[in-house]
Amino acid sequence: MSERMTAQSLKGAKGQTPLVWITAYDYTAARLAEEAGVDVILVGDSVGTTLMGYPSTIPVTLDNMIYHATLVRRGAPNTMMVVDLPFLTYTNARDALANAGRIMQETLAEAVKLEGGRRVLEAVEALVRHDIPVVGHLGLTPQSLHTMGGYRVQARTHDSIQALVEDARALTEAGISALVLEGIPDRVAAYVTQEVHVPTIGIGAGNQTDGQVLVFHDCIGLSAHLPKFAKPFADVRTATLEGLRRYRREVQTRAFPDDEHSYHVTDKEWQAFWSEVERRSPSPS
Repeated sequence: MSERMTAQSLKGAKGQTPLVWITAYDYTAARLAEEAGVDVILVGDSVGTTLMGYPSTIPVTLDNMIYHATLVRRGAPNTMMVVDLPFLTYTNARDALANAGRIMQETLAEAVKLEGGRRVLEAVEALVRHDIPVVGHLGLTPQSLHTMGGYRVQARTHDSIQALVEDARALTEAGISALVLEGIPDRVAAYVTQEVHVPTIGIGAGNQTDGQVLVFHDCIGLSAHLPKFAKPFADVRTATLEGLRRYRREVQTRAFPDDEHSYHVTDKEWQAFWSEVERRSPSPS
C-alpha cells in the first residue's frame, strides 16, 4: 500500500498523474475505497442527500459529519480523509476554528473542505494560520442551492467566469491545499487549473482538472438517478434489486434457508432430549 497522502503531498501532486477522490460515509464504503487504492476520501455533506434522505445538504449538522467521518476513518486508516464543514459552520473565523478543530480532533481527518470564494477568506486564512489544511470548493456549491436557484451549471457567462477565476486565485493565495470545481464548463475548469498552483479536483468539470471526485453511490451504480456528469463503473443497483427479489422468493417458498444454511443437532442428542420431554409429560388420565 502506498504512503498516505498529506496536505503537502497533495499540493505536490499538481500536474502529475490525475488524483482519484471518492466520497464515503461509512466503514464498509471506506474500506472498499482504500482497498481499491483511491488517493483521497471525501466525507461530503452529500451524506444528507445520499444516505439521510434530505432534499439538500443544508440540514446536515456538524455532529452528523463527525459521526460519519469517524466511521470512514475506521474503514480507511491509511487513506487521506477530507471532511466537509456543513452549512453555517464557518460564517466567521471563530466558528470556523472551533468547528474545524472538532473535526480534526474527533475524526483524525487530514483536512476540511468548505464552499465559497472570497466571502469565506477570513475563515480560510484563520484555519490555515492555525495549521488546519483546507480544501476549497467553487462552482456549483450545494449549500448555496437556494440562492443559485437549484442545481445549475455555473460560470457560463463571461462575468461569472471572471468572478470564479478571481475566487480561485484568492483561495489559493490564502493557502488552500486543493480546490474542488463542481458543475462548471470544461474550458473554464481547464483555465482555472492552469491559473492556480494547487490541484483542482473536478466533479462535472471536464477531464482537464488535476483529479476527479465522484459520490460513491453514483460511481458504483447504486443511485436511482444519476447527474449528467456521473458515470457508473458498476451496476450494483440492478444486482442488489435482483438479490433482494430472489431472497423474497426463496423465503416465501421455504427454499431458504436450506440444509446447507442451517445448524444441526445429532440424532443422539435430539433423541435424548425427546426422551426427556416424553418422560416429563403427564400421563393421560
